Amino acid sequence: MFKRLAVAFTLTLAAGTAFAQAYPAKPIRIVVPFAPGGTSDILARAIGPKMTESWGQPVVVENRAGANGNVGADFVAKSAPDGYTMLLSDVGALAINPSVYLNMPYDPVKDFAPVIMVSYSPHVLAVHPSVPATNIKELVAYAKANPGKLNFANSGTGGAPHLAGVEFAQRTGIQWAYIPYKGGSQAVTDVVAGQSNVLFNGMLATYPSVKGGRLRGIAVSSAERVPSAPELPTVAESGLPGFVTGSYQGVLAAAGTPREIVAKLNAEFTRILNLQDVREMLAKQGTEVRAGTPEALGTFISSEKARWAKVVKEAGIKAD
Repeated sequence: MFKRLAVAFTLTLAAGTAFAQAYPAKPIRIVVPFAPGGTSDILARAIGPKMTESWGQPVVVENRAGANGNVGADFVAKSAPDGYTMLLSDVGALAINPSVYLNMPYDPVKDFAPVIMVSYSPHVLAVHPSVPATNIKELVAYAKANPGKLNFANSGTGGAPHLAGVEFAQRTGIQWAYIPYKGGSQAVTDVVAGQSNVLFNGMLATYPSVKGGRLRGIAVSSAERVPSAPELPTVAESGLPGFVTGSYQGVLAAAGTPREIVAKLNAEFTRILNLQDVREMLAKQGTEVRAGTPEALGTFISSEKARWAKVVKEAGIKAD
């Protein structure tokens, strides 16, 4: 009996290894759970062609927006665990959503196989040029003098940019109306158009509008100033010590994806993220490469889930 079990285990292991060696044998799909033009989308479309060149298989980026990333994430969680469907998402959405949504369709820890952390992009606090503020002190003073007048655009209820605005408001004692959008790019577009007034959003998707003069940058939410945007002070140095938020992007596959395939994907993403042209492109937009192990991404998601649960509870944020 023991001998038969040992043989069966050996055959299963051999089959898994052979499957991993043959991978990829067909097109790969990277699901972005937000609208086109946001941080996740920009990264996926930069990485996809590099993977195609290396592996000789088409890499298709598919946007499945809705419910602050839940629609796309749930699609990947329920996909075949074979490494051909991946999620590239703001990790904050995965970690925060369980505290915001009453009926979650997936578990961000149990239903995914972490592949790799991709990057960190601090949030930019920016306003429409018509807002009479050039720094945080002036912005807070204006908001207090006009409670509820400012419309805060965010990429979705309960997302990391939304909670950055909530934490900022909690710590400064201001009030503004939160306007949810289906993604960061749409939030940026409406603030540029003057439909909303202010936002926190990932630097990769937002800084081009600041640099082009369509938005006025107030501060960045990183621990230190960003080399590519030295003119922007940090929120921390502007009077809110320890205020660090941002867009942490990661790649995940469905739970049960063979470890050999996860390892192969991790190695390929690491290779691409360390290419000089990719690193330079990201650095120019204030985004840091954060490649690491699958285990490191899993640990980070768990820690972020605990961190933001407190903020969500204090703010009373809930979504159906």
